[in-house]
Amino acid sequence: MKTWLKHSLVVLAILAGLAGGSVFVINNYVERIGSQYITVAAEVPEADVILVLGAYVFPNGKVSPMLNDRLTVAYEIYTLGKASKILVSGDHSRKDYDEVNAMKKFLIDKSVPTQDIFMDHAGFSTYESMYRARDIFQAKRVIIVTQGYHLMRAVFDARQLGLEAYGVPSDLHDYGVVMTSYQLREIAARNKDFFVAKLIKPLPTFLGEAIPITGDGSTTDDQ
Repeated sequence: MKTWLKHSLVVLAILAGLAGGSVFVINNYVERIGSQYITVAAEVPEADVILVLGAYVFPNGKVSPMLNDRLTVAYEIYTLGKASKILVSGDHSRKDYDEVNAMKKFLIDKSVPTQDIFMDHAGFSTYESMYRARDIFQAKRVIIVTQGYHLMRAVFDARQLGLEAYGVPSDLHDYGVVMTSYQLREIAARNKDFFVAKLIKPLPTFLGEAIPITGDGSTTDDQ
């Protein structure tokens, strides 16, 4: 019995080691694919739209420092003429929490015309934001803006869905010790999206009628 238990523990240890190794192999693969298409604002190719991924918004409607930096970089890209439209994608699943209107307000305060700002109210995940950018907003070439730790996965997801995607990082500040937990969580997220975006490709939570990015962004305003 002791011999059987010892052998079982050895097998479990080997399997755990293989599983742990595969986590880092997949993580590195997603990083490598995504990083090939990341550049700076001045050098990014022109695109149909600048896609800004949502992040935390305070109860008073003010964007968090991380989201502030994403929007600041998106505005810079817009003023450089790299794209004539901005798509802000985030969580607006509840009346008392609204990332996308806060993002739009930030850009309007920068004098971006409302017709140039599209809101995706159902960007509940990185993968869903990319899927909906393609199928709802009819984008083909996108410039994705988020922090560097997140950007590689975002570009990977978009590319796996057939978008010609490029990324511009928005790391304008040191975000402190919270980044350690974000980076660890990102390893798990890259592994998940490897299977989701590359192999499974499920439908997003919501689809709906097309809202072409070539049109008027005010059609995405709250009705």
